[in-house]
Amino acid sequence: MKSIRRSLISVSDKQGVLEFAKELHNSGIEILSTGGTAELLRKGGVPVIQVSDYTGFPEMMDGRIKTLHPRVHGGILARRDVPDHMKVMEEHGIRPIDLVVINLYPFEQTIAKQGCTLEEAIENIDIGGPAMVRSAAKNCNDVTIIVDPKNYGLVLEEMKKGSVSLETRRRLSRDAFAHTARYDSLISTFLYGQWEDEPSFPPLLNQSYAKVQDLRYGENPHQSAALYKESHPLPTDIVSAEQLQGKELSFNNFIDLNAAWELARELGSGAVVIVKHTNPCGVALGEDQLKTFITAREVDPVSAFGGILGFNQPVTALVAEEILKNFVEAVVAPGFDEEAKKLFATKKNIRLMQMPSADFDSSDRRFDLKRISGGLLAQTSDSLNFVDGGLKVVSEREPDEREMEDMKFAWLVAKHVKSNAIVYAKDKEILGIGAGQMSRVDSARVAVEKARKSLSGAVMASDAFFPFRDSVDEAAKNGISAIISPGGSIRDEEVLQAAKDHNIAMVFTGTRHFKH
Repeated sequence: MKSIRRSLISVSDKQGVLEFAKELHNSGIEILSTGGTAELLRKGGVPVIQVSDYTGFPEMMDGRIKTLHPRVHGGILARRDVPDHMKVMEEHGIRPIDLVVINLYPFEQTIAKQGCTLEEAIENIDIGGPAMVRSAAKNCNDVTIIVDPKNYGLVLEEMKKGSVSLETRRRLSRDAFAHTARYDSLISTFLYGQWEDEPSFPPLLNQSYAKVQDLRYGENPHQSAALYKESHPLPTDIVSAEQLQGKELSFNNFIDLNAAWELARELGSGAVVIVKHTNPCGVALGEDQLKTFITAREVDPVSAFGGILGFNQPVTALVAEEILKNFVEAVVAPGFDEEAKKLFATKKNIRLMQMPSADFDSSDRRFDLKRISGGLLAQTSDSLNFVDGGLKVVSEREPDEREMEDMKFAWLVAKHVKSNAIVYAKDKEILGIGAGQMSRVDSARVAVEKARKSLSGAVMASDAFFPFRDSVDEAAKNGISAIISPGGSIRDEEVLQAAKDHNIAMVFTGTRHFKH
């Protein structure tokens, strides 16, 4: 039985620590402490021994040296079942420390503050704390380590039974190593951002994610799943959304919500997006939200059934009423009118996700990560849209103003469609989307089949160059008047000839937007 006789407590997160220490004191447990924690406990009526008094060595160098001492680490690391360890402890006046309660300098909170300097960040890198945490975690056969206040109650309950179980000590040890690993990851990532002039790919990619919740299942019911978040998600990130109502979100819900929100945010004010299986199936732009929503829904009403809706402006009651005429899984928006909330409340299963921000201009310097078996692919985010002056008219006929605006709109939508992607649009309304086909001409044909309105005078956007003229010929059959694509094919001359043959205006972007 491993009873606790002596503890060391030094925490930055002081939630519940006074109450916990009082329980330890009432159980006859000696408490060592440092700095602000010791002061808090004394003021709360809990006797503590200052670590400096225990070691006989004062704190120094502005607190950089406090606990890095053999009497501290020997007391934590010594194996109680090894006679030689116990003999050394006796010879050097080292007393066993059976419980270590540590959470580290608030590095994460420090770097999150506006205007945080490099010097401030570095001074909030804990050294002694991680060493004690790792020492205690390593010696979990004899020592209990707590890094999270939520475990105070668990440990106290087991102490009432006589001791903390080995199973619990091992679990707490695992959590402790995860805690220090995350801490080091935060530091490493921060310093890369400080000391690199340009975004670079580090030799070791350390990413820290904290578990938010378990999910009902993964992509399929036989797969388990969970949601994790980055250390500092942006207010425009879908993980930052607040769920106002509705059923628990699934793995697929999160993927589709992200797709709908990212496209709606990128299109700018007044966008409505409907997503099904990560592809947009309805998109429209307009000042009248109700009209815009109906327009987006009518692009592909069959696919819109059971879809995910994305708005980049608060949803009005009129729109809520219209949404409720059909089944939808979820709605994401930067807000909902009070009357709209009341209407949605009549359909409790619809998930409402409210975003803290709809910033249309925020840039993202984080890596876009894709897992493959045995590894990870990292790339910079696809934040490039139009380079100033980068749109090049390459056809004999110049596009008119309406065609040019529609091409820009269709081009942004194509960026969010799985490649190969073809998008038809007119008057800031998507008419047809062809996604994920193995050949570009098949995507063009699918987009035609999806169209419920005439394509006469509409524009076409292609996420990559045309390898042959066949897609242009297919577009011409359906009345397409202008085409936007990256260009860059070895057969560009052939493609341009097709545009000339059909009197189609053609614009090259010089930028490809594959989305595999």
